[in-house]
Amino acid sequence: MTISLFSGQGSQYPGMGRDILKAYPHTGKIYDIASDVLGRDIRSLCFDSTEEELAKTINAQPAILVTSLVCISAAINKGHEAGTPFTFDGVAGHSLGEYAAMAMSGMISLEDVFTLIKARSEAMDEAARESSGAMAAVLKIDPEKVEEVCAGAKNYAAAVNYNSPQQTVIAGTPEGIAEVSEIFAGMKARVVPLKVAGAFHSKLMQSAADRFYETAKTINFREPQVKYFSNVTGGELTDFSDMASLLAKHIVSPVRFTSELEAMQAQGADCFAEFGPGKTLTGLVKKTLKGVKAFNIENTATLEGADIYG
Repeated sequence: MTISLFSGQGSQYPGMGRDILKAYPHTGKIYDIASDVLGRDIRSLCFDSTEEELAKTINAQPAILVTSLVCISAAINKGHEAGTPFTFDGVAGHSLGEYAAMAMSGMISLEDVFTLIKARSEAMDEAARESSGAMAAVLKIDPEKVEEVCAGAKNYAAAVNYNSPQQTVIAGTPEGIAEVSEIFAGMKARVVPLKVAGAFHSKLMQSAADRFYETAKTINFREPQVKYFSNVTGGELTDFSDMASLLAKHIVSPVRFTSELEAMQAQGADCFAEFGPGKTLTGLVKKTLKGVKAFNIENTATLEGADIYG
């Protein structure tokens, strides 16, 4: 059983997807649709931006989404031409990656997914400017202990990304993150501050969730054609009756990625292909699950080397 995974925010880098577009010109249609919906040149955003410019939430989210869709489109095309099609039984994404997952599951159109990401990135950018927040990755300590320390802090901090059994991301006020980081350091845990503009997936993003919902409720969501795994539930999602509310909740809820991976393996998943910039999710799969294959596909070299066909 094969699962397609899609990269999250923070994986972006200048020039991502350029060689895929050159080798698979049909993927240019994805850039065209994105540019039309977002009202700006997405090719230039991905290829010509500085690292600092690309890291901005309003730029990173659409750029990563486009690149992820371009990468999987190239993989599908390569398999079709070779007579060994690439097929997948389920999809999942890390935070932002859920939007590429929705599009590739058949749940929403490309036009609608870019409409959603335009609203999401703008709402989250505005919320981050309204209230200062910070995030950090806590390594080499159990998630339960991370939760315990955050719950006891005087200033707000919370576990928001459950990435692997030994990596949990926290978010909160700058004061809260500084407070718990000192405690974790005393526990011999490694704390890595993240270069982000706000406290994503925490209650500090509530205004973004409220703004985003107004757009999400106008979108037509369909039943997916493959299994769809959710960050919010930490497992396979089977109720698609109110995706607008679920996606708004997603903005302020923890990413339960470890639970998702375990749920996928329990259903028979043994091959994971990550599409989009970087290989963060591939690494998390390898740290969390045993006896599975995992590949990242972000350029022509990794596409050629991925054992995902047949």
